[in-house]
Amino acid sequence: MRMSSTIRTGRTVKRTTRAAATLAVAALALSLTACGGDDDNGGGDDGDKGGASKEPASTVTLPKLDGESLEVAAVWTGTEQENFKKVLAEFEKRTGAKVTFVPAQDPIINFLGSKIAGGAPPDVAMLPQPGAVKQAVEKGWAKPLGAEATKELGENYSQGWQDIGKVDGKQYGVYYKAANKSLIWYNAQVFENAGAAEPKTWDELLNTAQMIYDSGVTPFSVGGADGWTLTDWFENVYLSQAGPEKYDQLAQHEIKWTDPSVKEALTTLAEIWGKKDFVAGGASGALQTEFPASVTQTFTGGEQPKAGMVYEGDFVQVNIAETKAKVGTDAKVFPFPAVGDTAPVVSGGDAAVVFKDSEASQALATWLASPDAAAIQAKLGGFLSPNKSVDASVYPNDVQKKIAEALVAAGDDFRFDMSDQAPQAFGGTPGKGEWKTLQDFLKNPKDVAGAQAKLEADAAAAYGD
Repeated sequence: MRMSSTIRTGRTVKRTTRAAATLAVAALALSLTACGGDDDNGGGDDGDKGGASKEPASTVTLPKLDGESLEVAAVWTGTEQENFKKVLAEFEKRTGAKVTFVPAQDPIINFLGSKIAGGAPPDVAMLPQPGAVKQAVEKGWAKPLGAEATKELGENYSQGWQDIGKVDGKQYGVYYKAANKSLIWYNAQVFENAGAAEPKTWDELLNTAQMIYDSGVTPFSVGGADGWTLTDWFENVYLSQAGPEKYDQLAQHEIKWTDPSVKEALTTLAEIWGKKDFVAGGASGALQTEFPASVTQTFTGGEQPKAGMVYEGDFVQVNIAETKAKVGTDAKVFPFPAVGDTAPVVSGGDAAVVFKDSEASQALATWLASPDAAAIQAKLGGFLSPNKSVDASVYPNDVQKKIAEALVAAGDDFRFDMSDQAPQAFGGTPGKGEWKTLQDFLKNPKDVAGAQAKLEADAAAAYGD
């Protein structure tokens, strides 16, 4: 699959044919269907299933850094943080350096600004938005990647993933972690009890939801306390309904949020968000439910969980692993259904960016661009790497393995999370911008025009239009 791209104001703008997008969706759907019988969980079972115990070979050369100390900042918490620390521990083992993980808060740009103002920036930070990478470069904080890290990227990443980490043609980011954000996870027992099948279109999804409701279970769990989950809902509906060209235009604010295409997408979302008893706890309950709880409440409670389905990316497996449900048997997954002509393929990711230019920080960036590093976290579950050199056999279950294979097979044919491409003030700040407006819309999904007006006002301010 081929994709041409241009760089505009430091961001990657992708132009993808509808046929290519269709092929990518078909490949993903086929992959997920093929792995429905797996019974491993997402927690990184070290047994012999699927090659999960396979240790990665050493493929990257790193310098000796005895006596060197590094700080790495990221917003990751819980299991995700602990798993990443294992990757850092292996770097310590291979180089002799000491690495300290620094917990950051959202928005990470504000956190980094305070650290830099205090004279204590981290050596490397994991930035969850291309917009944040661009801001870090514009502020003079980020340092270009060195030759070794750039070489490692060139060997292991498709051009599209390299380009997302560039600003004004220079490489700044290593997209260590990716996410497939076009997935809906479901409680298999709930579906079986309701006689429901995996839907392929939006209308089928609504019919499936009604069947689940009629069986006595609320259809959807929504983590509305975290506004980013709501932006992901919107992006999947919008990409499928309005198409990739409009998606790119809205992502760059080349069209306004008052555009009729936005009205159509919000109206479509309201068919679920505004349907009485379709969302667990109603709007008020959803707005008090954080993302991890939105997952666990779908897979606990026996035959009467709080919801039958939860939308979010492949990383949902980390939270499923905190329950007794097993991915592939108790917890299954299907691609986000087609709202328009084709189903959406939305991706996200976290990029390693150097803030203190040194041999040690550049070596860490090189390490994170290697298949060795990604393989360590891949085998632990709840992680997806865009690194095409990672052996898919290291993933701990067939579901995750097939999702990873589909991502790599898609090459450059994907759309990056729209809110992550926006300035952080609009697309990545709790209680502000798109996050807050969509939370308000979840509370009052009848006010489409009001939501559009607020989105446009906040976007115009953030983009400086």
